[in-house]
Amino acid sequence: MINVIFKKASYDYKSLKIIVFDIIDELGGDFIQQGERILIKPNLLLPASPEKAILTHPLIVKAVAEYVLEKGGHVQISDSPASGSFSKVLKEGKYKKVFEGMDVVFKEFKETVKVDIGAPFGKIDIAKDAVEADLVINIAKLKTHAQMLLTLGVKNLFGCIVGFEKPEWHFRAGIDREIFAKLLVQIYEAVKPSLTILDGILSMEGDGPGKSGIPRQTGVIAGSRSALAVDQAVCSMLGLERNLLPTNRAAKELGLIDEEIYVTGDFHMINDFRFPELGDLTFGPRFMHGFTRKYLSQRPIVNKSICRLCGECRDYCPTRSITMNNKKIIFDYDSCIRCYCCSEICPHGALRATESLLGKLFRRIMDR
Repeated sequence: MINVIFKKASYDYKSLKIIVFDIIDELGGDFIQQGERILIKPNLLLPASPEKAILTHPLIVKAVAEYVLEKGGHVQISDSPASGSFSKVLKEGKYKKVFEGMDVVFKEFKETVKVDIGAPFGKIDIAKDAVEADLVINIAKLKTHAQMLLTLGVKNLFGCIVGFEKPEWHFRAGIDREIFAKLLVQIYEAVKPSLTILDGILSMEGDGPGKSGIPRQTGVIAGSRSALAVDQAVCSMLGLERNLLPTNRAAKELGLIDEEIYVTGDFHMINDFRFPELGDLTFGPRFMHGFTRKYLSQRPIVNKSICRLCGECRDYCPTRSITMNNKKIIFDYDSCIRCYCCSEICPHGALRATESLLGKLFRRIMDR
């Protein structure tokens, strides 16, 4: 039986620290040994203030780091941002201010090692620091995700793929969400964090996980020795059937979900959480798939009044489906794989996923 602990919480550090310490103690904090190199992996997606609900809040990371230090461990905090410099993420996310004077090391993932994560992917490059740490603590953020519905504990470990290898893996997975979900689960299994903490105090709903999402107070922290268990329990909290989360389905198919989950603490239902719409990439008769994908399926669009033509989306796109001139962003929907990396990393929140009115009408007709 796997235990998942929920606690009501706010970002008041005095009470937050006690809550975090209690969660880790209840999960058996003795797995942290004196002298060990402990890598803490938060969500440091891109430069953003804590109020945007894009990053793991620095105060939760601080509380976990203090716990490790009290146990005699050595703390390294690492991630590989999708956009912006690591230093800028730490500054705008208030990490530099919060951790001032603490005996911790901040280090961007740079070096990689080959790790065999199993079929069909084989040996892939994963951050060396994550693989070689004595212990990994995974501190995720509760956010929506335009491609994968939610980004929780398992998805957070995708940050152990370094730099532009991330969009490259989106390209390799193509339009198949199930393949990408399987990749995420197998990366999680390779990194194998000893503890997962989920920051659900200020969460993100709507068109996450970047600046198009909407911050929402949900007032909870969840913790478990298993990120798979956290993800399933959080789905239940949000009133979402567990199998609707692609990574949960992938984990089940891989035989990794076979233990009963025991939920304790301040678990409460949130029934009006706003999820992104995950439209099918192809639908209708097979001979029409090319047409429906190009003209009718869900796709990224740009809000021209917000877009600043910075080129971040173009530079990050794994399929080079985005071009631009001095007036607008242009999408090639023939080659676009709908990974929504563009929306995820847009520093201005100008991109979102949507389905055309014609596409919605066509789907209704085909579903009759």
